[in-house]
Amino acid sequence: MRFWVSFKRAIRYNYLRVMRLKVSTHSVALGMAVGVFSGCLPILPFQTVVAVALAFVVRCSKVAAAAGTWISNPLNWVPFYTACFIIGNWLIPLDVTFDPQHMELKDLLEQGWGIVVVMMAGGLVMAVPCSIISYFVTFRAVNRFRQRRMIRLINKYKSKHGDHKDNDQNMDS
Repeated sequence: MRFWVSFKRAIRYNYLRVMRLKVSTHSVALGMAVGVFSGCLPILPFQTVVAVALAFVVRCSKVAAAAGTWISNPLNWVPFYTACFIIGNWLIPLDVTFDPQHMELKDLLEQGWGIVVVMMAGGLVMAVPCSIISYFVTFRAVNRFRQRRMIRLINKYKSKHGDHKDNDQNMDS
């Protein structure tokens, strides 16, 4: 039970951290898309490093890119990488087998380049649509978050300062 509470808190913390970044909405959304793209590739444990490096190249939010890599996380690695293997093996039918016990890049390389090529092909096929979708979802989510936050701040300001101005204007009339 404690694990789920701390897991939910970590998710919420990182969500708010990304939403409150002081960069453009496009930068946050593109950073998330870059992170999701990298997260879809079977390059454990280098997903975050690749995402941040790509974020430097395309000049977007590095924090959002790092957060986006969590599309593949310890809770879904096995089904995620199995899907990479199935899609990749359908595209490039090689005589290779996938062992969910060995998912890190070094383990895949030890099994041979065939498995790496198959899983990279599957990962790329998954990465492109996932990253495009994540861009638009993140762009809209950040816009909504910022609009709601701005409305709250305006209402808070009005409640502190707006009443006095309205009373002053009524007295002048």
